[in-house]
Amino acid sequence: MRPRRVMPLVLLSSFALAALASAQTAPALRSPDVIYVPTPPQVVEEMLKLAKVGPDDVVYDLGSGDGRIPIAAVQTFHAKAAVGIDIDPQRIKEANENHAKSGVGARVRFLNQDLFTTPIGEASVVTLYLLQSLNEKLMPKLQKELKPGSRVVSQTFSMGAAWPPDQTIQVDGRSVHLWIVK
Repeated sequence: MRPRRVMPLVLLSSFALAALASAQTAPALRSPDVIYVPTPPQVVEEMLKLAKVGPDDVVYDLGSGDGRIPIAAVQTFHAKAAVGIDIDPQRIKEANENHAKSGVGARVRFLNQDLFTTPIGEASVVTLYLLQSLNEKLMPKLQKELKPGSRVVSQTFSMGAAWPPDQTIQVDGRSVHLWIVK
């Protein structure tokens, strides 16, 4: 009787593990538009307060980084749900790690997608920390996809003269802008 050959199975398992590892660290869809700079916790809190986030809200954070805004929206402000969208798979990995530690469960999710092409019509609040040029590029999408009464909050950067904010506050030397979609 011939001994069984285990090697192909071991080799197959090695390939499967390599494929799985590769899938978990997939390259970005394209290069990120901005470098990641985390929003300080006190600014996160004031952004969500300014937007009056509450239990009926679905918050979308475009360029969500490590996930602190979607997690805070659910954990502290009791939003119905929150979605973080980031093009960088490393940021999504960090966000999912923070999500796992947060205890907010299925009400928060993170998508490794392009914020310019991901549908956002479900959002009642959108948060941003992008450059003004990117906000201006994103403005038509926000105005088209968001329902009237939806709120958009941006740290530091405005939408330019074409869409002046409804309100601006200062938090630790940073501007936080609010727009209400008409």
